[in-house]
Amino acid sequence: MDLKGKVAIITGGGTGIGEAVTRRFVACGARVCIAGRRRQLLDGVERILKTALSFEGGLHVLVNNAAVDQDPPANIVDMDVAKWRRMLEINLTGPFLMMKAGIPHIIKTGGGSVVNISSLAGLRCISENPGFCASKGGLINLTQQVALDYGRNNVRCNVVCPGATKTDMFTENMEAFAKMVGSNVEDVFARFMKDVPLPRVALPDEMAGICAFLASDDASFLTGTVIPVDGGAALVDVSGAVISSIVRSVRERAGGTND
Repeated sequence: MDLKGKVAIITGGGTGIGEAVTRRFVACGARVCIAGRRRQLLDGVERILKTALSFEGGLHVLVNNAAVDQDPPANIVDMDVAKWRRMLEINLTGPFLMMKAGIPHIIKTGGGSVVNISSLAGLRCISENPGFCASKGGLINLTQQVALDYGRNNVRCNVVCPGATKTDMFTENMEAFAKMVGSNVEDVFARFMKDVPLPRVALPDEMAGICAFLASDDASFLTGTVIPVDGGAALVDVSGAVISSIVRSVRERAGGTND
């Protein structure tokens, strides 16, 4: 994808998926300004924009990737209210503020692309993760609102929903879980992805390509689209996966095959 001449802001661009997107954008010719994911993002929106605009040429692309996971897992009754608010601030209010400040500048350049990074958890619920799921689900709806309101200004807004991706943040969370069950991270990855059509955890680079496409003119007639990049995980029926697992187990004990 050709991003030559485009100026982009990528939040959370220093690690994980954001880092991979940053590297891909630079490789495609974009000039990129990256921002962190915590108070730096919420308190520094105008400074971030000023830095990006100092490249000259305006602003063409905004990627809202900065996010935090819910830690520790908790249901609604037990979840700490301060942690709930923090998740909404970073995962939902952060993108809102960036779009509120950035869209006028994108319009000034003649239009461009906003790419929001949600999660498969914005489409499907994870047990004891109301803060993460609600904030990511809200981001999907906010994306489509922007697509509806600013399409006539030639501003496209799409949302990518990654499935399990091997970022440092996700791996650290899984390390704690692996210790809990007396296993290792790679075994945990393999076990919970075994019923997915592409049965493995994604790499951050596999999210970067779709983001570069959405930022480019190749996606010039694409807006309001929700794109799961999950190896097909959203296709899997939970009950069916359990049944398939039982059948495989019975066949293995009988010395049969999975064919």
